[in-house]
Amino acid sequence: MFTPAEVMVACMARQVENGEVVAQGIATPLVTAAYLLARHTHAPDLYFASAIGQGICQHPAPLGIASIESLWLDHSLNNVGFVRAAADILPNLRPKEFFRPGQVDAHGNFNNLAFGNDYAKPRLRLPGSGGIPDVTTFISDIYLYVPRHSRVTFVEEVDFRSGLGYHPERLHGAGPRYLISDLGQFDYANGHMRLISYHPGVSIARIQAKTRFELEIAADVYETEPPTTEELELIRHEVDPLGVRDLELLSGNARRKRLREILAQESNWFNLNMI
Repeated sequence: MFTPAEVMVACMARQVENGEVVAQGIATPLVTAAYLLARHTHAPDLYFASAIGQGICQHPAPLGIASIESLWLDHSLNNVGFVRAAADILPNLRPKEFFRPGQVDAHGNFNNLAFGNDYAKPRLRLPGSGGIPDVTTFISDIYLYVPRHSRVTFVEEVDFRSGLGYHPERLHGAGPRYLISDLGQFDYANGHMRLISYHPGVSIARIQAKTRFELEIAADVYETEPPTTEELELIRHEVDPLGVRDLELLSGNARRKRLREILAQESNWFNLNMI
């Protein structure tokens, strides 16, 4: 058996090509796990642009929470700082990166700023945009992921636009080409979100019910290929033995409990495996 997190990791890994520069943000364990899985399988020559230290690294660290910063920093080929990374490095290297939207509309415009009409007094303040406005305005290979597919995230109109999709104001590049959630995979044919595969055990009706706008359905829509036995072994024992990937699919008490469990295990695991 496999979990929704493992399906997402395997699907995102399959989007990675060997030799690419892949970028990861802060607190994105599903993305990191996908890159590491790709490196262990079909893409051994990846370069990692890590938000930790804003560096370029060819020897990535395993997934962790409290003990990985030194592993990224010690192995980095170069460290440049956030401003230079966003203004100079990223526009030239054009790395592949998966962004996690707080809200996303049918055309791939997304919001990581706040929920509500009043930015000064929002209903909920989101983590912020980071370098998203700097890169999504000109690149043509935007990738998105949503760990918990719901009508809160998939909306008819975003409250604020921090990531640019297929929008009349776009002057360069294009909107997203791919989105994955815990329910299915989507592309943006004709600039509109289109379901291309539904994960095992998930129906198309369920996906539509959890989406506020009308989905387009690909004529050849299919059931997502599940993780292989090899992929599951790598995810569970090499890429993410602590189970950090699960945190993005949990909330509230379940997330806090799992976080405490990981922190309790992490110190011993790193001492045994990273000496």
